[in-house]
Amino acid sequence: MLRFFIIFMVLLVGLFTLEILQPVEKHVILPFTAVIADISVWLVSLFDDNVLASGNVIRDSVSGFGVRIERGCNGLEAVIILFAAIFAFPAPWRSKFIGFAIGFFAIQSLNLVRIISLFYLGQWNYTAFEWFHLYLWQALIILDALIVWLIWLRTLPGNDRAGPGEPEAA
Repeated sequence: MLRFFIIFMVLLVGLFTLEILQPVEKHVILPFTAVIADISVWLVSLFDDNVLASGNVIRDSVSGFGVRIERGCNGLEAVIILFAAIFAFPAPWRSKFIGFAIGFFAIQSLNLVRIISLFYLGQWNYTAFEWFHLYLWQALIILDALIVWLIWLRTLPGNDRAGPGEPEAA
């Protein structure tokens, strides 16, 4: 357990430090965030033609209301936490890569729901937007990473559970 904790903390500190470096911000974070904005607009455009993306901003062309996807709103912090948890845990490399890939898409899928819901919530009620943005959605995205990690733990080889009425393996 101590080994897991030390590796987890080293990975967290290392990845969060890497994330704040200017070259990483310029060449990885900002382009990734722009892609998230583009995907959000593409999804919204399936039922609303008045939405545009410009870089990391999503804007309604009719009302002028927009949201900017900033650092902390692109889901990468939760992805970093998930990465550190999965890669710190002693498990086969194949399981780690599969678990991380699935977890990445799970976090980003929920984050797209978050961004789109906040976009419309902000047009409806700014006070509700602030509360959902600052409290509810941030907690849910991190909780998503935790749930993905816990599910991943249960799927690891040698982690078979006995069914109801069956004795557990020794």
